[in-house]
Amino acid sequence: MNFYDLQQRLLDDLRRRVRSGEITERRLAHQTGISQPHIHQVLKGKRVLSPQKADDILRHLRLDLLDLVETVELLESRRR
Repeated sequence: MNFYDLQQRLLDDLRRRVRSGEITERRLAHQTGISQPHIHQVLKGKRVLSPQKADDILRHLRLDLLDLVETVELLESRRR
């Protein structure tokens, strides 16, 4: 597990939330202070999120980095 993997998992989660209608790109942009065009481009894979903006999104969604990691992965890392 590395930072890139965690960032991809965050983006996958955001895409899932937008597809399901749980949140819109516009609402996410408004609530996190990121422009809607930037959010759109990030979700399409054309731009990347800075670590600070990723933190802003995590905070807004009340997520922790550990929420992006599977329990099995945590247990495996403990065994190493």
